[in-house]
Amino acid sequence: MKHSTKIIFVCGLVLALANVALCSFLFGRKYVDHRVPNFTETRELYVYPNMDALDVIDGLVDSGTVVRPGSLRRAFKEEGLLPMDGASASVIPGHYTISASNTSSYVARMLKGGWQTPVKLVLSGAIRLRSQIASKISRQMLLDSLTVIDALNDSALLAGYGFTPENVFGLIVPDTYEVYWTDSMKTVLDKQKAALDAFWTPENLEKARIQGLAPYEVSVLASIVRGESNYVPEYPKIAGVYLNRLHKGMKLQADPTIAFCYNYTLNRILKKHLSVDSPYNTYKYEGLPPAPIYAPGRDAMNAVLNPAGGNYLFFCASPDFNGSHLFAETYSEHLKNAKAFQRALNIRLARRAEGK
Repeated sequence: MKHSTKIIFVCGLVLALANVALCSFLFGRKYVDHRVPNFTETRELYVYPNMDALDVIDGLVDSGTVVRPGSLRRAFKEEGLLPMDGASASVIPGHYTISASNTSSYVARMLKGGWQTPVKLVLSGAIRLRSQIASKISRQMLLDSLTVIDALNDSALLAGYGFTPENVFGLIVPDTYEVYWTDSMKTVLDKQKAALDAFWTPENLEKARIQGLAPYEVSVLASIVRGESNYVPEYPKIAGVYLNRLHKGMKLQADPTIAFCYNYTLNRILKKHLSVDSPYNTYKYEGLPPAPIYAPGRDAMNAVLNPAGGNYLFFCASPDFNGSHLFAETYSEHLKNAKAFQRALNIRLARRAEGK
């Protein structure tokens, strides 16, 4: 009896120790999964609509940033993203930032809950075609180009912002915006309208009134200024020229409007192009064109509200080819400037033909 009791005691002790070891093992795994960082570096993760949990795990493991792949899989199972039957659940699409301090459990919950990290949507540079807007947005968000263009042509959608497909460039305010990668075009347009509304402070509205312009007309004229040059310091002078012409009842005779008539396909604007029959042809029709020909941007709009240049009525490109312009008050002075530029251009073209 004593021997049997001893055996039972030993067996019980072994079983108890085994249970303690198992509990310690399971607790240790749980602690590791929930408390110990499992990544070697920060990683920007983009989850597309066709990806599931296994795709995400495999991508993270293959990237070499996961310290303990088993811990990551356990955490995904715990959150129901990897059911026990081996299937894989879908993960909410989005842009997620995984840092080196994150645990497996946190990342699993982040992906299950769709805790996205915002991205920066940068709208900058020349924006004069819908395809350019579509390209910029589709490169930075989940939206495809066709969806963007459809929105820019959607009369009902744009009407909610007070715009139409024809004048939609007046709604676009080049800047950097914080958005979610999966946001819709409506969200993008909401941010454009908010930025535009913020620009029109009481002070700016008064400046527009002084120039005899409505806010929308400021955008139209500013779009021409933006189309004329990339050299921001000269915007106020260029705006001053066009405002002087406008106030005198002169035709604006703005080359960017001719380029717009030809959908920006011309390498050079020649005399024959100036007769194109379009309400946007400011060589043929007085006043402002019907709508913006460019996304004007704040710099050009501020230039229209704060013009410079006094009595200048003309300008042409500088013969230095540095992006600046020569301004003139009289047509005779303008002709001298234009001839100087043409001579410099002819020399440049001849040298280029000679391969110099």
